[in-house]
Amino acid sequence: MPKTLRNVYDKKLTFENLINAHYRAIAGKRNKVEMLRFEQDMETAIMNIFHDLQNQTYNLGKYREFKIYEPKERVIKSLPFKDRVVHQWYVYEFIKPFYIPRFIKDSYACIDNRGTHKCAKSTQKYMKQMRKKYGKNYYVIKADIKKYFYSINKEILYQILKRNIKDNKLLRLTKILIYDNNDDTSIPIGNYTSQYFANIYLNELDQYIKNILRIKYYLRYMDDFCILLKSKDECKRVLYEIKNFLSTNLKLELNPKTRYYPSKFGVNFCGYVIHEDYMLLRKSCIKKIKKRIKTGTFDLKKYKGHLIHANAYNFISTINKTINTNNII
Repeated sequence: MPKTLRNVYDKKLTFENLINAHYRAIAGKRNKVEMLRFEQDMETAIMNIFHDLQNQTYNLGKYREFKIYEPKERVIKSLPFKDRVVHQWYVYEFIKPFYIPRFIKDSYACIDNRGTHKCAKSTQKYMKQMRKKYGKNYYVIKADIKKYFYSINKEILYQILKRNIKDNKLLRLTKILIYDNNDDTSIPIGNYTSQYFANIYLNELDQYIKNILRIKYYLRYMDDFCILLKSKDECKRVLYEIKNFLSTNLKLELNPKTRYYPSKFGVNFCGYVIHEDYMLLRKSCIKKIKKRIKTGTFDLKKYKGHLIHANAYNFISTINKTINTNNII
């Protein structure tokens, strides 16, 4: 595995790779007007992108901003479609093959063949191992980062990437993608690159916890993470070290709701309340489903995958009767 990215930009900058990036960017969105216009003369549009990247004249287009309100109110920024093609190319050709193999095995967000369900199952497996070692008296740290995407320091992110990117053309493009406005902090929620930059940023914490603090049972899903430890005193010490590391090295703060508690209360993580021998749906999830059924906006396909992993037979039976279907389980 190479230690740095060298002499890769020109090798990966091909018409074919950009065409493939276009197809990934447009997957499932072919009815959007902007994308239909792009496809009307796709070859010319792709060739223009190719020349801009080749001549290093590429710059980001203007963002369109809008708000979403679930699971909470957030501002989403959306770039023109040509920029999304560039983002796909950048992530697929450089970020994924180089950085993902360097992530710890218990980082689960935005990584193929991982995700929330696998994270929840791994958490449960580790809880069983802790119970075998320490009985039911072990402890859980449950934490997340305060306003994570809005708090990422761009200069720190750039320096993290710069450690490994030694190709000047790729480094220039990286800088363009990071410094998309005049803000020192915040990366746009909605950019395809943002989820990967966010993962790379907190990989610094992952490596610290695993290699310096030497903690075995640590799992992270984006900025949400949990740690299983044998005692309250160990939780206090570890949480103190993590707070210092985040503040000093990444200019981040933990959410005030971060806490540690006895394992008997389960781990509220990845959409479930996880116990050693069963997983329950979060109360907020049950409430949301009931509301959607009542308003006629319940989408079975959206929730089916989440429901079938939980010990929620009675609730699922109620849903089946309510919406006159029997194909959830």
